[in-house]
Amino acid sequence: MKLRRTELKDIKKWEDAGIKLPEFDVEKVIDVTSKRPTWIHFGAGNIFRGFIAMLMQTLLNKGLIDTGIIAVESYDFEVSEKIYKPYDNLGLRVIMNADGTLEKEVVGSIADIVMADPSNEGQWVKLKGIFKNPSLQIVSMTITEKGYNLRDFSGNFIKEVTEDIEDGPEKPKNVVSKLTSLVYSRYKDGEHPLALVSLDNFSGNGDRLKSAVMTIAEEWAKKSYVEDGFLKYLSDPSKVSFPLSMIDKIVPRPHEIVKKSLEDSGLEDMDIITTSKNTVIAPFVNAERAQYLVIEDKFPNGRMKLEEAGVILTDKETVEKVERMKVTTCLNPLHTALAIYGCLLNYKTIADEMKDSCLKKLVEKVGYVEGMPVVIDPKVLNPEEFIKEVIEVRLPNPYMPDTPQRIATDTSQKMGIRFGETIKSYMQRSDLDVKSLKYIPLVIAGWCRYLMGIDDNGNEMALSPDPLLNDLKSHVSNIKFGDVESVKNNLRPILSNKQIFGLDLYEAGIGEMIESYFKELISDTGAVRNTLKKYLEC
Repeated sequence: MKLRRTELKDIKKWEDAGIKLPEFDVEKVIDVTSKRPTWIHFGAGNIFRGFIAMLMQTLLNKGLIDTGIIAVESYDFEVSEKIYKPYDNLGLRVIMNADGTLEKEVVGSIADIVMADPSNEGQWVKLKGIFKNPSLQIVSMTITEKGYNLRDFSGNFIKEVTEDIEDGPEKPKNVVSKLTSLVYSRYKDGEHPLALVSLDNFSGNGDRLKSAVMTIAEEWAKKSYVEDGFLKYLSDPSKVSFPLSMIDKIVPRPHEIVKKSLEDSGLEDMDIITTSKNTVIAPFVNAERAQYLVIEDKFPNGRMKLEEAGVILTDKETVEKVERMKVTTCLNPLHTALAIYGCLLNYKTIADEMKDSCLKKLVEKVGYVEGMPVVIDPKVLNPEEFIKEVIEVRLPNPYMPDTPQRIATDTSQKMGIRFGETIKSYMQRSDLDVKSLKYIPLVIAGWCRYLMGIDDNGNEMALSPDPLLNDLKSHVSNIKFGDVESVKNNLRPILSNKQIFGLDLYEAGIGEMIESYFKELISDTGAVRNTLKKYLEC
């Protein structure tokens, strides 16, 4: 049994294997979508297939729409060649329940995949054609937080952005430049309205996307590559919107347990691959059951009935409250805390970390004690219920094969949102004292300790990818493990960097406290564990 469109016709075979099939004509959906696309998504990875594409699948199953979603890959073109095309753009979504059961469903809503590669003329022309089509309503993206960064550690444009600004919109290299160029094609074709929706997992995602797109457009306008009218088009919310969103679903890398289960069901060709760009991907996606998506209801060209797929559509202020609740308090900071200390203590899964009384207590302190006082109830989701589900159900799920090493990726891009925002709130509130914070500074100190690349046993430890890793390592490279005197001022360039934390932690009054924790963490082998025991009384 293979994951191919021709094989979906044998319904009984799939039912016997315990795999749910799409309840619509996949071929017909592909045909209609090619003529009248409504939704295109940048980032063809796991979160897309495990969550976003399934929203369209739900609406198709209910008969509420007749078009699918088009995937766009702008970074790792092997994903298209090795995971989409060999399987007729079908996927398998596997829900990993806490009781160990697996729910399997074929994802049939992905009508096509296109490579955002200007050097591939056929694909680029095809993509431009989709953008020019007046029927297109939504362009969304999951390109990770670093995808929106146009500047380096020093605040200068990164190399490919500098080249894109100089060369104009014809053959852009950066993903934001590509998006801006494609939207420019839509503008020139008739100024058709469009919603550009960031579904990436950080606060203010829509505003940040708008800022990035506007920056590229403004630089091109300065060089007369685009008209001033294009800037007006991008700035007119009745033409182009940049809604805020909050997305939440843990979709870890594909796991061997799931692969074996699918193969035992009779499926062939379920291999997990690692591309040359280190994307770990498979024909299937394994994910947790819980999922949340809240979007600002601003769609100038209309939208499908997303609420029928469980999406909460609301106003900007409510989205801001929800995302702040989740990203700065109830989930993301807890994940990062576990990632940092999990790596240092050589844990391989988040679920195993939650069995560690010290680490469980750390996330409880960061979330319940230090985070919750600054959370504003968004009303559409209850903060207390949300964080309780995270700590008691989602993170401890032993069948979710998520790793601290995966979550530790790009941590420098996350610190400002996950911890800096709470620190700012403490500084702004007269009823809160920023110097009363103990556990958030302990996490930040742990991150600095992590950057040394030495685990708690004193052994060399691989660090997860991070765009600022070389810069960060250069500051801790003079610090000697076991020698607290070598710390000196080496942490100051990190802890005072407003691009990382959104503020200077010394000006905030906690930089010295973090340095003090750090000295304890590097004092000897076992110091990480001993420091956690000391401050968490675990």
